[in-house]
Amino acid sequence: MMWLAPFALLVTSLVHPSSQQDGNTTAPFPNATYPNATSPNPAAAVNASFSPPYYPAPWGTGAGEWASAYAKAQAFVSQLTLTEKVNLTTGVGWEGERCVGQNGAIPRLGFRSMCLQDSPVGVRDTDYNSVFPAGVNVAATFDRGLAYARGQAMGSEHQMKGSDVQLGPVAGPLGRAPEGGRNWEGFSPDPVLTGIQFAQTVQGIQSAGVIACGKHYIGNEQEHFRQSTEAAGYGYNISDAVSANIDDVTMHELYLWPFADAVRAGVASIMCSYNQVNNSYACQNSHMLNYLLKGELDYQGFVVTDWQGQHSGVGSALAGLDMTMPGDTLFNSGQSYWGANLTVAVLNGTVPQWRLDDMCIRIIAAWYYVGRDNASIPINFDAWTTDTYGYQHFFAKEGYTLINEHVDVRQEHADLIRQIGSASTVLLKNTNNALPLTGKEKFTAVFGDDAGDNPYGPNGCPDRGCDNGTLGMAWGSGSANFPYLVTPETAIQNEILSNNGVFQSITNNFAGMQIQQLASQASVAIVFVNADSGEGYITVDGNEGDRNNLTLWDGGDVLIQNVSAICNNTIVVIHSTGPLLLGNYSTNPNITAILWAGIPGEQSGNSIADVLYGRVNPGAKLPFTLAGAREDYGTDLLYIPNNGKGAPQIAFTEGVFIDYRALDRANVTPIYEFGYGLSYTTFSYSNLQVKTVLGMNGTYTPTTGSTPPAPTYGTVSNNTADYQFPSNLTYVPYYIYPYLNSTTLSTAANSSDYGDNSDVPLNSQNSSSQPLLPASGAPGGNPELYDVLYEVTATITNTGSIAGEEVPQLYISLGGPYDPNIVLRNFERLSIQPGMSATFTADITRRDLSNWDTVAQNWAISSYTKTIYVGSSSRKLPLSATLS
Repeated sequence: MMWLAPFALLVTSLVHPSSQQDGNTTAPFPNATYPNATSPNPAAAVNASFSPPYYPAPWGTGAGEWASAYAKAQAFVSQLTLTEKVNLTTGVGWEGERCVGQNGAIPRLGFRSMCLQDSPVGVRDTDYNSVFPAGVNVAATFDRGLAYARGQAMGSEHQMKGSDVQLGPVAGPLGRAPEGGRNWEGFSPDPVLTGIQFAQTVQGIQSAGVIACGKHYIGNEQEHFRQSTEAAGYGYNISDAVSANIDDVTMHELYLWPFADAVRAGVASIMCSYNQVNNSYACQNSHMLNYLLKGELDYQGFVVTDWQGQHSGVGSALAGLDMTMPGDTLFNSGQSYWGANLTVAVLNGTVPQWRLDDMCIRIIAAWYYVGRDNASIPINFDAWTTDTYGYQHFFAKEGYTLINEHVDVRQEHADLIRQIGSASTVLLKNTNNALPLTGKEKFTAVFGDDAGDNPYGPNGCPDRGCDNGTLGMAWGSGSANFPYLVTPETAIQNEILSNNGVFQSITNNFAGMQIQQLASQASVAIVFVNADSGEGYITVDGNEGDRNNLTLWDGGDVLIQNVSAICNNTIVVIHSTGPLLLGNYSTNPNITAILWAGIPGEQSGNSIADVLYGRVNPGAKLPFTLAGAREDYGTDLLYIPNNGKGAPQIAFTEGVFIDYRALDRANVTPIYEFGYGLSYTTFSYSNLQVKTVLGMNGTYTPTTGSTPPAPTYGTVSNNTADYQFPSNLTYVPYYIYPYLNSTTLSTAANSSDYGDNSDVPLNSQNSSSQPLLPASGAPGGNPELYDVLYEVTATITNTGSIAGEEVPQLYISLGGPYDPNIVLRNFERLSIQPGMSATFTADITRRDLSNWDTVAQNWAISSYTKTIYVGSSSRKLPLSATLS
């Protein structure tokens, strides 16, 4: 029957987990099989390609603040039958229900299927929702409070639409390469800035009673070759997705760092990524899921695949996967690696009951942890259409009914969106106080396609897959539908007309003669330019998700040159998804001001007008480096497959040296450095004080002991007649069910090879007590990592004439030969009145001063001298002190 995929699908990669590869081969881990290896120099250990297996999958214990949620989940799961448990873990199929992903329901207990819905900037594919600024803008605010408030507002809109899981926020990609297509969905290539804003966003979303889903775990640093099927559509003949080959030190000190912050903050779900990590798919990589996430970080929530990110049945189950989305092997195939196949796998003992029970406990505990038992409401939208009436099962065209109630969930969020948009606008240049403008300039001219409307409307390009008009939102599944988009042209025109001024605009970048004529009349010319990117399933102007280069789009450079050659008061405003090359704009005397405004969402025009006209004094800082040349970043994307028809290989040979760390190591001067941003006022730094709390001699105790044995909940009947398709249930085509089509397992599995104990990885079915990892101990890792060792204070004085906001930043030199010159460790956004001072306060934890020890598999503070720096950017650090 069509609801049952051949069980052979389940075992196609059955042996693969036991040979999963990763470069972390420097020390024996419990229950792991290793080739012969010695402990390499960390700098030479970067070209990794082997992922050691780690089994069994750790079972959740209700650690930390999860105890109450686990107790409720255990009571619930104990009541479930086998097929009800399988229903919780398996999506019903692409376009099978009303959300982008839904698992099976449990009608007997009144539990409706869970709605998993994009995106990290709002509720995707619906109407009457807000579009929030992108993650990269939140990073640029360097403001914890705004990150939390945005998360809470987004979570409340998801909650009011009936969404249970918001598929966001994003910390992968981190931003290894500046051309990465989805870097804008995340925060910053700095792991600390990302980790703090990631965690704040998680807590904000979950405070609204919605499960946050941190993604994409892990190494998803480019769109090219993330899926072999997608790559085939672009003409690339590869057998498997790209492999991100990352060494142990780099994994811990860079890419895993923000996920540890999220786990510590209580993130209730995590999405594994499409790519391979060290030649094992991220959604069945036992080292990434079992060892790092559930073992070392003591993660208590559930792991869900990216959509079509599952590549095996038994293999992924034993490697730590808890939920598969959207449930089918390929969209609308009607076949699944789990569903009925998982039912068979439990019945024949290939997947032990305790592993399925743990999947369910984690899923239901997440539900209770965020309070969905009190906050859940019926789904009132449809991800496949904004029509009022349609099919409940969209692809199967069955169940015609009311599917969209057009619930307006925006509340007063426009005010917050406008605030974040202006608070994230970075002032890069301001010659002779060209800004702020007064609105009474004699003749204001605005130039650029990026200033105006998309002629197709703000939602005229599906998933924002074009670069027409102002760039308020980049493209892909991380987008949402605009309720409106305030353009810069409209906002500035309103400003000028309210002062009875003169305003004209040209939004065609290639209207050369008209641009020259208008520029010659302008007393101030404001040029809007952009650079777009997005997810790999959409190509815009030849950019397959990732950007092909770091230049401006749509002739932006020529536009700036044409205007600034004529008008000696040219202001440049940039909307971009990440870094770009500014050429000589920073030194061009006719370009009097430059602002980076990122991807600001629906209030784009109002936000930039607030800054241009001085209602908001800019205080944002660059969340990445603006270098002088592409090669200065020290990393790049892989644009052409490099392994024949095999999986493309990306060796992260730069280690932890990305963005500002790379330029620092190479002693290259950037155009504008990480953390840089001007204000309409000025600030001074003084009086650095370092207070020893515990100091570096404080005790750090590796975690010891063992877990309890794996628990099981309820019993599983061995009577296969109990698992046949119910006679009273109407079959929906292509829907993924947990039911069998035969009472004989071998027949039901449609394969004589349906798995046995000889097929599964060593130790993967072991339910006995397991040793705890030394770096574990609580969600987020060993609790002593977060002990405060020092407290730093400094005095920040507003030496100008107007109120402003400044972001003092704390950097640390760890001192080792393989360490970056400096690394960001803390920051605080302060609001200071003119002539007044404020105290910057920052804690330094044990984790902040530690390096990853590959032999001990733990964090350790090296004997090298530690120096702290405080300043206004990564290259302007007037205060320093050596830690004793």
